[in-house]
Amino acid sequence: GLLMALDVPQERGLGHLDQRYLDGLEVCRFPLLPFLQPLPLDWMYLLYTIMFLGAVGIMLGCCYRLSCVAFLCPYWYLLLLDKTSWNNHSYLYGLLGFQLALLGADRYGSVDGLFRPRKRNAHVPLWNYTLLRAQVFIVYFIAGLKKLDADWVGGFSMGTLARHWLFTPFRLVLSEELTSRLVVHGGGLVLDLSAGFLLFFDATRPLALVFVTYFHCMNSQLFSIGMFSYTMLATNGLFCRPEWPRGLLARCPPWLQGWLPSTKPPQPSPDCHYGGRRARGGLRPRQHLAAAFTILYVLEQLFLPYSHFITQGYNNWTNGLYGYSWDMMVHSRFHQHVKITYRDGLTGEVGYLKPGVSGPLWSPWTPHPGSYGPPCYGHGHFQQWFRGTHRIWGYCRVLTPCPPRLVDPRVDLVRAPWSPWTPTPWLLPLLVDLSPWRQRLQELEAQLDGHTDTVFIADFPGLHLENFVSEDLGNTSLRVLRGKVLVELVEQQQNHSLQEGEGMQLPAGQYHKVHTVSLEPSCYMYLYVNTTALELERNLTRLRELRERVRNGSEQSPLPPELRPILGEPPPAGVPLDPVVSLFLRREQREQRRERESSLAQRLRRFLRRKFFLFRRSALMTFIALRNLALGRPSPERLAQEVAFASWR
Repeated sequence: GLLMALDVPQERGLGHLDQRYLDGLEVCRFPLLPFLQPLPLDWMYLLYTIMFLGAVGIMLGCCYRLSCVAFLCPYWYLLLLDKTSWNNHSYLYGLLGFQLALLGADRYGSVDGLFRPRKRNAHVPLWNYTLLRAQVFIVYFIAGLKKLDADWVGGFSMGTLARHWLFTPFRLVLSEELTSRLVVHGGGLVLDLSAGFLLFFDATRPLALVFVTYFHCMNSQLFSIGMFSYTMLATNGLFCRPEWPRGLLARCPPWLQGWLPSTKPPQPSPDCHYGGRRARGGLRPRQHLAAAFTILYVLEQLFLPYSHFITQGYNNWTNGLYGYSWDMMVHSRFHQHVKITYRDGLTGEVGYLKPGVSGPLWSPWTPHPGSYGPPCYGHGHFQQWFRGTHRIWGYCRVLTPCPPRLVDPRVDLVRAPWSPWTPTPWLLPLLVDLSPWRQRLQELEAQLDGHTDTVFIADFPGLHLENFVSEDLGNTSLRVLRGKVLVELVEQQQNHSLQEGEGMQLPAGQYHKVHTVSLEPSCYMYLYVNTTALELERNLTRLRELRERVRNGSEQSPLPPELRPILGEPPPAGVPLDPVVSLFLRREQREQRRERESSLAQRLRRFLRRKFFLFRRSALMTFIALRNLALGRPSPERLAQEVAFASWR
């Protein structure tokens, strides 16, 4: 319960007040159910507080049923209110909260047991354990089945994860490619498929606990997934024998056992059915209902991850909402090129939105069709035109080496038809026929030097991509890998037709358009050489070599005054510090600091420091919101000072 409560600041948005709070602006919300509306922000903090107290009550077993309701109702309201935070982890917490509300989890070591002798150290019906164990088993096993995907099995889903420092021991004996394929992808697949079975049997449980614990500890450092890893670690105890807490407490010193829960055998419970000598008649209707509910719930959880043929409106390149599918880490996506065009319905003005400041509009759920529409409530006159031509999504899961577009750019998404039960007509199909190109494109990328970047694009016939080449990218070329395109140089008013295998140089500092004119989809690549960064790296390399020559005495000519700081000397009076020298010194300081902070103790200190300031800000912002509800809001100046103090690090 406490782990789910601690996840609130990290995944549910607690503490993330910003200038919108001070200005009283509306926050964009995308509810899963259209009739849900967000409360005022101060009331939302009150809701968070109730949910947190409910989770603490669940953990302590204090007013247990009431605590379950206090946690469950606000949590599902928040979960359904905003699809930007809908994921497997949040969905799992809601399911666990629902299960705990039905179970007798307050029968041992609970506050309620101190005041109600019938609950104190009493048996728990076996179906309680069955329900929780089945839920955790489904999380593991379905996640493993979803990883039986060509992209995951081929080692493409998490292509760069093997470079993380946690995999350094494996890279001592394996190459980075083998580490990615065997350890990251192969190990993740085998563990997810087998963890539930290994945890269930007594003979294999110790081995499973070791691997599962190691797996979740690694995930807590690899991904920003809140308290999910620690919650899954806590579920390991569900698979052990029910009496394991008593055995653990029995080993404590006698003077301490008086303050701990009882180690005596549990007393019989009226909720349980006992066979043999303890039998008290047949099964009661309540027990029949519990057994039927357990069976139906498990069947429903097995069916939901494969129910996307019903909710076809939520399907795109992947099936259904990300939340209840348990396809964790299988779908890796990124935004290749984003451009948003809008038109004001009153004035007819056409403009563009900057994607980076559009709030939750570009959160990970964005590929779902039901998420598009007017950005905020209360702005019905504002028509949002989503130009899919310039929004190109790449899904590592779907074996598409060239990221194609997702949305038809010719459709006004505010007025576009959408239903959760029928396929969405304005979603463009996935170009799976480009999958065999992946290996070839990886080989092309491997041949490039460190200053050359490559971007692969796929497009549909009749559509075009508008792009701008920065002046820093002095050497940019385009090469066609498949199909036929027409490159339009806007300023020069020239058109160049390119077929498969042909390419051309693109002018820097200018716009161009790439039209797909072939009957089949096109695939082409950009080659960018950042000439500015390349020259800067050359200058930094010269400074590093010059410093080494001065230190070892091989440099004969005197060092100019403006370059003396590279030796650690202060700059001469009246001589300005050269920008390249300043950047050189900053890099040196970062490298030295990274070396000092690379120990395990330093990493642990940084981790604890980040968590401390996160929860400090959450607690202070909650206090501010509750104070505002009770006493009213202070002046904007004072509120700004309080928010700044809460955000101080």
